Formats: sequence, structure tokens, C-alpha cells
Amino acid sequence: MNLRLHNFVGGGTGFIGSALVDTFRIFGVNTTVVSRMPGPGRITWNELERCGLPEDISAVINVAGQNILDPRCRWTPGFKQNVWNSRVYTTKTLAKAVVHTKAETFATISGVAYYKPSEIEYTEDSKCEKYDFLSELCHEWERAAELSTNSNIRQFTIRSGVVLGRKGGMIGQIFLPFYFGLGGRIGTGKQYMPWIHIRDLINLFLFAIDTKDVSGILNGVAPQIITNEQFTKAFAAALWRPAVIPVPTFLLNMAFHKERAKIMTEGQKVIPKRVLDAGYEYEFPNIDAACKQFAKLIYIDDLF
Repeated sequence: MNLRLHNFVGGGTGFIGSALVDTFRIFGVNTTVVSRMPGPGRITWNELERCGLPEDISAVINVAGQNILDPRCRWTPGFKQNVWNSRVYTTKTLAKAVVHTKAETFATISGVAYYKPSEIEYTEDSKCEKYDFLSELCHEWERAAELSTNSNIRQFTIRSGVVLGRKGGMIGQIFLPFYFGLGGRIGTGKQYMPWIHIRDLINLFLFAIDTKDVSGILNGVAPQIITNEQFTKAFAAALWRPAVIPVPTFLLNMAFHKERAKIMTEGQKVIPKRVLDAGYEYEFPNIDAACKQFAKLIYIDDLF
């Protein structure tokens, strides 16, 4: 990796963003974070709108986004607007700013909720119509990232599945219940669960930034298709714990509201065809290896 690079990361303080920033800095790449709060090595979104981005940046990456499944937040119109703005508005802001720079790459993230839950095997070439709030969010999120046709900046979007890692995301929320033997499948457990280890998601961003002929949509999922029940068994086995207490769908609908609980109760069968065709090699291609990596109560790791 070229150490003279200067990258900007939107949402660089979250689970994915902090892992991405830490990786860049380990490689010695100068990195500035765009976030809501000021601080060392950061600018705010307001400052970005006022002043724009420096001309000499190399890559701009946006992984900003309010946690949709934050259990502290009720699924109200106000919270839904925050979820929308934290993805669509920030992406649109960076897309407007990046065209006035000499950046080579504009990279963004989206979600597999773009695809409608079914038995269909979806690849990056699959086209889906909007079918609910979350799918509309993904469509508009990706549209916000589109640059003008006369731009020379290479652009790609990673449609991410469930990101698994010890320091945040789903594993951060369920680790202790599973550790104390209180885990179990969600609903029937038969729903597909497109997933990716945090290391592979970060490495996929780096791979796509460094591979000059990669552009467009990339499915950020592991090549192994699993169900929620298969994940539950793998994670429990890695912890040497039972996992026999299912979480009924109606309880999740009550706790989170049906519109967002479907992130957990429904799933898509997603294939990373373009990722594999591009030559990316997964560090964690199967769920057993992934679970063993982060199934530790005392977790010490250089990165994530």
C-alpha cells in the first residue's frame, strides 16, 4: 500500500469505520475521519459542507450509519429519519465533495436488504425493486453514491451482510447471553443469514481500493451460505455452550417493531460472485472458523 496516500473515512468511529481507520494507520496511511464530533484527526460533517475535501486526497470511503438495531431506540419516525440521514445524506454529501478533488476512488457501503428475502440466489447482477423501508433505504443509499458520468473517479459499493466481530455489531450484543448458555436460534432459524467477518470486510475494501479494474457493486458476504440456526450452532460450539433457548419472532417484533425486526427474522441467499471473480481470497470463508476467532471472553487482538 502506498504510504503517501491520504484517505478520508466517513463514519470512522463506528464498528466498521474504526477497524478500517486502524488498518490504514497500521499501514502508515494518513487518514482523516469525518464524524459528528470534532477531535484529533477528524473533521465534522458541517465542516465538510463548508470547506469541502482537500484536493490531494487519494480515496474517500463512507461507512457512516446509525445502528438500526440499537435496542435503546424505539422505531419512531424520528429514529427512522436519523437512520436515513446517517446513510443517504452523508453519502450524498461526500459524493458532492469528492468530485472537486483529485481522488482516485470513492468507496461506499450498503446492505443486502437491497435483495428481497426468498429462495432466489442473488448475485451482484440481480435487480430488485423496492419492497419495504429497508430496501428503499438501500436503493437510495446506493443512488446517493453515484457520481456524474463525466467523473474520472472510480466508484464501488459493498453490499454488506451481517458483520461478525468481537468488538461490536451482532456479536457484541449476543456474546454474553451465548456465553452464559442463554443463546438460541431466532424464530424458526431457517432464514438465511448472509454474513461476513469484520476482517474480510475491511480486507475487501482494501482489495477493491488497490485493484484498479474493480468498480460497481460487490456483495460483501462470505461464500458460505448459512441459516440463522447454522450460525447459532457454530457460535455455541465455539464457546462450548448449549444454545437451546430460541427467541420467538413475536418477541422481536414487539421489542424492535416488525419493520426492523425482519433484519433478524428474514434473510437473503446472497452470493459474492463478482468478489470471487475479481480474485479476492477470504480469510474466513466458513462460519466455524469465523466463530472460533472471536469466541473468547477475554479478547486480545491487534485489530479486530
